[in-house]
Amino acid sequence: MTSAALVRRARLFHALADPTRLQIVNLLRDGERCVCDLTGALGAAQSRLSFHLRILKDSGVVLDRREGRWVHYRVRPGALDDMQWTLDVIRTPRPAEAGCEAEACGPAPCCW
Repeated sequence: MTSAALVRRARLFHALADPTRLQIVNLLRDGERCVCDLTGALGAAQSRLSFHLRILKDSGVVLDRREGRWVHYRVRPGALDDMQWTLDVIRTPRPAEAGCEAEACGPAPCCW
């Protein structure tokens, strides 16, 4: 995995490392919602919600679209799949590479 890919994946996990942002994604799991609906559902001020939505959007977890004066958000197709793939890779042990003695490596930092 390239350094750029690692950074992109780390940003996804960082974006979900906050209770408010987890709540937002949970609310969006059934489909698109208007920011006005999210504000009411979370009981959050729009400025606080905008901060969290910006992080989710910049990380690639959510997408937005404007309709009149309202912005609607949805989970980006594939975002959670990207995270699951990363977890699956980390969870699955790799065979030691040629010349690499698994016992010497510990959790195989040479094999990422």
